[in-house]
Amino acid sequence: MKRFAVLLLTLAMAFCCAAPAFAARTIEVTEDVSVSDDYDWTRFQGQNLTLNVYNWGEYISNGSDDSVDVVAAFEKLTGIKVNYTTFDSNESMYAKLKSGAANYDVVIPSDYMVAKMIAEGMLAPLDYSNIPNSQNIDAVYRDPDYDPANAYTVPYMLCTTGIIYNTTMVENAPTKWADLWDEQYAGNILMFNNSRDAYAIAAFKNGTSINPETPEEVDEVVETLKAQKPLVQAYVMDEIFDKMIGGEAAIGVYYSGDAITMIDDNPDLAWVFPEEGSVLSVDCMAVPATSEHKEAAEMFINFMCEPDIGKANAEYIGYTTPMQKVWDILDEDLKYSEIAYPSEEVEAKEKVFTALSDEVNNELDVKWSEMKSYDEGGSGVVFLMLLLAMVALACFNIWRKLRKKTRNQY
Repeated sequence: MKRFAVLLLTLAMAFCCAAPAFAARTIEVTEDVSVSDDYDWTRFQGQNLTLNVYNWGEYISNGSDDSVDVVAAFEKLTGIKVNYTTFDSNESMYAKLKSGAANYDVVIPSDYMVAKMIAEGMLAPLDYSNIPNSQNIDAVYRDPDYDPANAYTVPYMLCTTGIIYNTTMVENAPTKWADLWDEQYAGNILMFNNSRDAYAIAAFKNGTSINPETPEEVDEVVETLKAQKPLVQAYVMDEIFDKMIGGEAAIGVYYSGDAITMIDDNPDLAWVFPEEGSVLSVDCMAVPATSEHKEAAEMFINFMCEPDIGKANAEYIGYTTPMQKVWDILDEDLKYSEIAYPSEEVEAKEKVFTALSDEVNNELDVKWSEMKSYDEGGSGVVFLMLLLAMVALACFNIWRKLRKKTRNQY
């Protein structure tokens, strides 16, 4: 709520100064959804067109629990079929696009990954005349550092990282990221299974930047993650839903909107913004440079920026909307949620990711992989010994066969 304070004043002044106007005409798509009538939503009907949309898991209103089925509503309105698939981290999404293993028309990367993809020519510049609803995005989220010319992206949702914990399994509520290194939680900690978010947590603990500038900075922080590894039950992304809701772990780290969903499903769960600070991320809608249906992809993005659609998505997934028009019509419980719309004190400690240099990125990738395979208990040595034993056995069998062949010659 605090993020909109300045904008609220601006809008109020504009409203007071403007002359009354006729209400905008709308098209009813479903009982709960109407869209603006001044956009040609039907220009692709009859063309048997399919859009490939690649989004985070659990990140769109899908029709369950009496919610709006956003994809079905778009298909009904436009006649365009949507092939909707999901990923669980920026890194896995990037790797799939980079490999050319699949062709997508709309993707939803986070801010730092947007900057990387722009630099590598992976995103197509948008034609904003096809996305007039992009004007619904609040001014504070336009021309961001990750897309300074505002040429490639339209913000979708905002989220903040924090700690989710089970009140029946944790005696004293955690207050800081450093609590995730407390041995009392050994075997009961769920950690991010992606390098940037996990790195940020350790950097907050160490009091260093979440955006390292040198390989040496990376090495120091990853050592902190390595020290935590024996306490970690699992490195997870979407798997955290089942584990925390099912009481399989005491404490975990994740994103604010998903925390709201988990708490709704298990009231024993609670959330805290750690005192060291949190990461504020902006997830954006973009069109890959390889898209074969760019104009239809821009229509999908425009649809997602309709106030009724933004409302349906925000209320279903619990994330923070970047559109004042959506916030105005949200359900009151979400509208004033301290998780989705935190206090000014929490906001003051928020940090944002920036794109890393290739050298630092490569170091982080290498050290993260090494950390994940690191085992203080020595299972790596055991594995090596087993491997050597297998080689020795194979050599022995070869020797036996050669010896038998030699005997048979006499």
